[in-house]
Amino acid sequence: MSSKIFQAFGVSIFITVFGTFVNATMTSLYAYVISRSNFPFRRFFTIFALITMLFAPGMVANYLVMVNLIQLKDTIWALILPLALGPFNILVMRTFFKKTVPDSIIESARIDGASEMKIFLSIVLPLAVPGIATISLFAALGYWNDWFNALLYIQKDSLVPLQALLMRIQSNLDYLAKSSGMAAQIQGGLAALPSETARMAIVVVATLPIAITYPFFQRYFVGGLTIGGVKE
Repeated sequence: MSSKIFQAFGVSIFITVFGTFVNATMTSLYAYVISRSNFPFRRFFTIFALITMLFAPGMVANYLVMVNLIQLKDTIWALILPLALGPFNILVMRTFFKKTVPDSIIESARIDGASEMKIFLSIVLPLAVPGIATISLFAALGYWNDWFNALLYIQKDSLVPLQALLMRIQSNLDYLAKSSGMAAQIQGGLAALPSETARMAIVVVATLPIAITYPFFQRYFVGGLTIGGVKE
C-alpha cells in the first residue's frame, strides 16, 4: 500500500507541476492576445471564452471527446488537458495585461524592431509576474485536488493520482466499516477500523503540499488577484 501511495504522490506532483506550467503558458498567451487593441478578433475570442464559462458542455460530451475523439483514456494527458485552459483565468489575465502593460511600451518595442514573441517574453512577462503567479496558484490547486478526471479516464494503477487513490481508500474503509461481515469480525475480537484517524491522515496528506507551496506565491497573490479583478 505504501508503494502505491508514493507512486500516486509522484503522479500528482508531475501533473500539478507540468499541468500548471501548461495552464499558465496557454492562459497567458491567450489573454495577452485578446488584451491588445490592435488584434482584430479580440472581441470574438473574449466572448468565446466567456461563453465557455457560462455554458458547460456536460460530462457526457467531455467523456466522448476525451475517449472517442482524441483517445486519451488511460494516458497522463487525460489528467492534464481537461484543466489546461480556464475561462476565468483568461479573463483575469486579460484585465491584468490591459491594466499593467500599456500600449505605448509595446509600440516602442515594435519601433525598435522587436518581434511579437520577443516583446511578450522580454517585456510583458516580467511585468505580469503577479498575475501569472495568481493563476498558477489557482491551476496548481485545481490539478492537485482533481480526482474526478482520474475516476472517468484512468484505470491503470500506475497513473492514478494521489487524490483518486485517497478517495478509493476512504471508500473502501467506509464499505468495510458498514459491511455485516466486518461487523461480525469486530465482534469476534478484532479492533474497529480507525475511520476518523484515516480521514485525518488523508486530510493531512492531501493539503500539506499546497500549504507548503502557498508562501512562495503569497507575495504576488493579493496584488495579482486585485489588479486582475478590476472591472474595466
